[in-house]
Amino acid sequence: MKWYSQEASTILKELDTSRIHGLTGTQSQERLEQYGPNELAKEEREPAWKMLLKSFKEPLIVILLIAIGLALASAAYDFFVSGDQGHAMASVYEATAIILIVIINSGLTFHQTRSAQKSLDAISEMRQHHMKVLRDNNWTSVSANHLVPGDIVSVKSGDFIEGDLRWLKTSELQINESHLTGESDAIQKTIEVVDDDTELGDRTNMGYSGSMVVNGNGIGVVVATGMNTELGKISGLMQDVDDQKTPIEKSVHSLSKKLMIIAAVIIAITIGYDLVKQLIQVGSISMDSIGGISATAIAIAVASIPDAMPVVLSIVLTIGAKMMASQKGLVKSLSSVETLGSATYIASDKTGTLTKNEMAVTRFLANGKVYNVEGNGYTPIGDFIRDDGEAADSKDYQRFLEVAVLNNEAEIKPDNKQNWRPFGNPTDVSLVVLAAKEKIKRDELLEDKGNRDIDIIRIFPFDSTRKMMTVVIKENGKYYSLTKGAPDIIKPLAKFAMVDGEAIGINQVADDIETIMLEFANDALRTISITQREITREQALNASSTDLERDLTFLGLVGIIDPPREEVKASVRKLTEASVNVVMITGDHAMTAKAIAKQLGIIKSNDARVITGREIEEMTDAQLFDEVLDTRVYARVTPEHKQRIIKQLQEHEQVVGMTGDGINDAPALKAADIGIAMGINGTEVTKDAADLILLDDKFTTIEKSVESGRTIFANILNFMRHELTTNVAEVLSLLLGVFLITSSIGNVTEVTPTLTALMVLWVNMISDSLPSFALGYDEAESDVMKQKPRDAKQSVLANGMLRRVLFRGGVMGGMVFLAFVWAAMQGFTVAQSQTIAFLTLVFGQLWHVYDARSVKTLFDRNPFSNSRLTLAVGFAATSSILVTLSPFFNNVMGTAPLSMTMYISIIVISAIPTFVISGIKKLIWNRNQSNSAQTLQLDSE
Repeated sequence: MKWYSQEASTILKELDTSRIHGLTGTQSQERLEQYGPNELAKEEREPAWKMLLKSFKEPLIVILLIAIGLALASAAYDFFVSGDQGHAMASVYEATAIILIVIINSGLTFHQTRSAQKSLDAISEMRQHHMKVLRDNNWTSVSANHLVPGDIVSVKSGDFIEGDLRWLKTSELQINESHLTGESDAIQKTIEVVDDDTELGDRTNMGYSGSMVVNGNGIGVVVATGMNTELGKISGLMQDVDDQKTPIEKSVHSLSKKLMIIAAVIIAITIGYDLVKQLIQVGSISMDSIGGISATAIAIAVASIPDAMPVVLSIVLTIGAKMMASQKGLVKSLSSVETLGSATYIASDKTGTLTKNEMAVTRFLANGKVYNVEGNGYTPIGDFIRDDGEAADSKDYQRFLEVAVLNNEAEIKPDNKQNWRPFGNPTDVSLVVLAAKEKIKRDELLEDKGNRDIDIIRIFPFDSTRKMMTVVIKENGKYYSLTKGAPDIIKPLAKFAMVDGEAIGINQVADDIETIMLEFANDALRTISITQREITREQALNASSTDLERDLTFLGLVGIIDPPREEVKASVRKLTEASVNVVMITGDHAMTAKAIAKQLGIIKSNDARVITGREIEEMTDAQLFDEVLDTRVYARVTPEHKQRIIKQLQEHEQVVGMTGDGINDAPALKAADIGIAMGINGTEVTKDAADLILLDDKFTTIEKSVESGRTIFANILNFMRHELTTNVAEVLSLLLGVFLITSSIGNVTEVTPTLTALMVLWVNMISDSLPSFALGYDEAESDVMKQKPRDAKQSVLANGMLRRVLFRGGVMGGMVFLAFVWAAMQGFTVAQSQTIAFLTLVFGQLWHVYDARSVKTLFDRNPFSNSRLTLAVGFAATSSILVTLSPFFNNVMGTAPLSMTMYISIIVISAIPTFVISGIKKLIWNRNQSNSAQTLQLDSE
C-alpha cells in the first residue's frame, strides 16, 4: 500500500491499531512473530572451506597440479620399481617446490576473498536505538528491533527514526533524509495526503528508517519494519548485486585460460612426439625413457605457466595500494587498485561529495546593495564584497544581520579541535555563520544591557502553513516584530523596503528585488527574505502572528547554497582531459543540480540535458541505454535509479567508478566497477560497500587515484611482458630440445630436457619475479593523464605486446637452446650443459627486464632510477650463480659449477640480443619521430 496517499484513518484501520491506546502487549508480540525483528537481513556468507577450494580451480593452478601429479608418479616409479633413488628425490623436490607455489598462490587468493565487503553487517550494526512507543495506553521506551507495524511512536529533535512512519501529528517537525534522498536541507513534515506518484524525497507525510529529527516533534504510526522499509529495500538491492571483476582480473583470467589450453596442448604433443620417437628409434618404449619424457613434460608444464604471476600481481597491487594511501586513498581490494586507471566514467553523488553538505550564504541583498560572501564552511571568517566593486560599509548591513540572528534559534560552537560545529536548522545555521563573520552574535546582542537593551518577548516558530518565522523583541524601549521567510510569501506582506538607509515604498524597488531574486535562483541559491516592523507594546504582547506579519519593511535577501568543494572544479577538468567523464547523480532538485554541475564544469551550458528520477521511471532500459552516454546530470533519483544508470553505462562496456557518502549510495557503489566512499563524512555502510575510501573526503583524491591506477597498470603490463617473455623462452628452449635433438650429443641423450623443472621454477620465482615486482615501483613513463583510458575489454597482450613477447621470447629461447647444444657438443656433462642453458636464460631475462620497463626502448629510461630494481637484479644474478656452486643445489636442482671464464662469457653474450634489438628499435623510433615532426611542420606551413 502507498501509505503516503491514504488518509490517516484508513491507515489506522488497515493496521488495526489505535491512535489513542496504541497496540496491546499481545498484539505487539503476535506481530513481532509475524513480521520478525525490526532488523535487516544478513547476507549468507560462503563457508571458508568452499572459498579455499575455489582458489584451486584457477587455470594456472590446474596445470601446476598436473605437474605435481607427474612428478609424484615419476618419484613413485623410481622408488618402488627402478630403484633410482637420486632421480626419485629429484622428482620429490620438484613436486614439493611446485606444491609450495600452489599453496602461496591459493593462500593469497583465499585471503583476498576472505576479506570481502561487509556492507550488510555494517547496516545492521547501525540499529542500536530505542523509540518512544504507545502500548496499552502508556508511552514506553522500546528497543528498535522490537518495533512492529501498527505501533504509535513519538519523536522529538535529535531522535533517530526506526522503521517507516506515516505522520499523524507534527509540530515544526523537520527531518534530515539526506542518507536516502541526497538532499542536504531538512524536510518539513506534515500530515497532509500526497499523490500516488510522489517521489520519495517529496513524501512530506512520511518518516523513513535511518532518518534524524532536526527540529520539532511528531507522532506517527509504523507502517513498515525491517527489510520492508526503504532502508531494507536498499539492503536487498545490495544483496542482489554481484561483485564486479576488475579489468585486470578479467584480463588475467582470460589469459590464464588460454595459457592452460596452450600448456595442455604442448604437453600432450610433447609426450606423444617423444613416445613415437622412442618407438621408431628403439622399437619399444622403456620405463627409463618414460621417466625422461616425464621430466621434460614436467619442465614444460612449469615453464608454460607464469606461476609467479599471481604472487607478483598481488605484490605490485600492494605497492600501488600503498602509493594511493600516501595520497589519502585507502584501497580495500587489491585487485581494484588498477580499476580507476581504466575508468571511463566517474559517477558522483552531489551532496557531501561534490559539495560540502554545509548550507552557506554566498550572496545577499541588504540596504539596496548586493554582496558576495567569502569564507568556507561553518568557520565564521570571511569578507563581504559588493557586486559593484565599491568598498563595503558595515552600516549598510548591520541591522539586516542583527535581525537575521535575533530571529533565529541555531548556533555554532567550536569542538575540542577548534572546528566549528552547527546546531539547529541548517538554514538558520547559515544565517548565524553569516552574521558571525561580522562579529554579530545573538547571545551578545541579548546580553548587552548597556548600549543595547534587547529582550525576546514572543516567538512564532516557522510552520508549513505560514512558511515564516517571527520573533517579537523589545529594543531600547521600542518594540519590533522580526520576520523571515520565503520571498514569494513575504513579498505581498511587505509595505516598505530599506534602501540607502531610508524606508521607501516597496513598489519602487519591487522590480529590482525581483531581478536579484532571479539571479540568485539561476545560481541555484535558496532565498530567504529578512524583514522587520516597528510595533506598539500592545501588539508586541497580544497581537496574533497574522496581525504582526504584515506591513513589513524589507531589509534584505540571502542566497543560500550547499557550496561546491573548492578543489573539485580543477579535478573535474583534469579528469575530462584524461577522457574520464564525470557524471552527477543526485537526489536533489534538477535546477540545483544543473547549477552546481555548471559551476564545476561537469556541463558547459544551461541547455545541457538533466534527466530526473521520474523520467527514468518512465524509460525502458533500452531508452535509458540510448541516453546515458550523453547525459552528465541526473536529479531526484533513488538508489534503484542509480543502479540502472550504472548498469546501462556498463552495458556500453564503460568502466564506472561511483562515489558517495550516504546509505543511499551503498548499492550503487557495490554495483559499480569500483565504489568510492568518503572516509570522514561517509557512513560506515558506504565505506564497507566501497573499494576505495577517500581519507580526506576530497574529490581531487579520485583524480590522483586515477593517475596512480594508470601508473600501476602500466607497471603491471611491464612485469607481465617480462614474465611472459621469459615463459616463451623457457618453453621454446625445451621444445627445440624435444623436436630437434633426435640423437645423443656427447653426454646428452635425446630425452634430456634443456632445463630441469627446478631450474625453471628458480627462474620463475627468483631471477624473474624479484625484478618483476620491483617494476611496481617505477614512476609513470609519460603524462598518463593526457592519454585515454585503456579499453577494459582489451587483452593485456594487445597493442603489439603479443608480438613483442613472442619475438623477444623467441630470440631468448633460441639462445638458451643453442647454448645447451653448444655445451653438449663441447663434451660438457649433462648437469653442466643444463647449467649453461640455465644461466643463459637467467642473465638473458635480467638484461631484458630493463627493456621491459618501457614501451619504447631501454635507452629511454635511466637504468638506475629504480633503486629497488637494481638491488633485485643484483640479488637475482648473484644467487643464481651461487646455486651453481653449492653442492646442495647441485643435488636438488641439477646444476654444476663452471669456470670463471664461462660465467663472464654467459653474462656478456646473453646481453647481446637485448641491446641489438633495442638499438634497432631506437633507430626506427627516432626516424618515425623525425618524420612526424616534419609532417607537423609542413602542415603548419
